[in-house]
Amino acid sequence: MSENNKKWYVLRAAGGKEKKAKEYLEKEIERFGLQNLVSQVLVPSEKVYKIVNGKRKSYERLFYPGYVLIEAELTGELQYIIRNEVPHMSGFLTEKRGSGKGADEKIPVPLRDSEVKRILGEQDEVAVSDGETVVDYAVGEAVKITDGPFSGFDGTVEEIVEDRSKLKVMVMIFGRKTLLELNFTQVTKD
Repeated sequence: MSENNKKWYVLRAAGGKEKKAKEYLEKEIERFGLQNLVSQVLVPSEKVYKIVNGKRKSYERLFYPGYVLIEAELTGELQYIIRNEVPHMSGFLTEKRGSGKGADEKIPVPLRDSEVKRILGEQDEVAVSDGETVVDYAVGEAVKITDGPFSGFDGTVEEIVEDRSKLKVMVMIFGRKTLLELNFTQVTKD
């Protein structure tokens, strides 16, 4: 079984169960001794940070919800296991082939090389980056400073500098408007 015969395929998984389906699939491949047919199983995702109540929380966001990717040399046995033995998985993305009596035969369609390079390139970029911060603040929104020397002051968001994870907030200090640059984690919505 050579690497040249292995291609990437898309498997359908139950929404929200992609990681579990991947785990079950890997266990079934091991149980049936088919590791030589499968190079890797992948759930393309990225780590994203969101500011909630002034605290930075991380979660994983899937690139393709409801799908799992597999690099494998497909055999009848492997297809059977994927379609029938793996919980939360309903099979391959397929196309109908043939004419006449065999017209209803559904054949798994491998991904094109360009698609695979794009998907794997996204995964590699994510592995290198620290993750993305999702900002739920808007310019003009009222915020309360929760950390630092101006803790307890109220202000208004004037500018969002996402690439540096900073907010520019206008605050009244001693009767004067003062512009402060604060981290996302130093403020909370008012």
